[in-house]
Amino acid sequence: MNKRLWVNLMMAMLVAGLFMTVSCGKPEVKTGDTTVQDNSGTDADAKARAGAEAERIRQQELADQQAREEARRQAMLAQAKDKFFNENILFDYDSSELSYDAKTLLKEKAAWLQNNTSVSIIIQGHCDERGTTEYNLALGERRASAVKKYLSDLGVSNSRMNTVSFGEEQPLDPAHNEAAYRLNRRAQFVLN
Repeated sequence: MNKRLWVNLMMAMLVAGLFMTVSCGKPEVKTGDTTVQDNSGTDADAKARAGAEAERIRQQELADQQAREEARRQAMLAQAKDKFFNENILFDYDSSELSYDAKTLLKEKAAWLQNNTSVSIIIQGHCDERGTTEYNLALGERRASAVKKYLSDLGVSNSRMNTVSFGEEQPLDPAHNEAAYRLNRRAQFVLN
């Protein structure tokens, strides 16, 4: 339980204890030789106030639970969005063919796009530094187009996707080795 719930619970117990203390001094009604205590008004009032306080606490617990669930839902949406935009589609050397892993990842991305219909994207095609500038720009465009076509085949509207090629101009890793080249041969996603 959170701190606020405990405070509310303690306040309810304190109010109930106060009502019990006050209710000890009941007004007396004299009838002839006998004295009778009138408990009807204060007991009903105390029960009504205790019931109202219990309902208020229950409502607060419900509101707190709903807030936690909404925060969890928002965190999951943010995580899915980050995953969508931070996982690139990688390509083999001098290729625009989609691998099995690329197709699997694109299926996840298509599902995310179908659940987020207000999002439009730009698919960026990138290459490693090998090859001429003109060749790499054309290869980057083929890579971006291959990704767009696959997403379109999975039901994502073409009107929500644009492509652009950067060739070798924006490497993720500026090193001159195969590990860097592998990261740089990619299709990358950004918001449109």
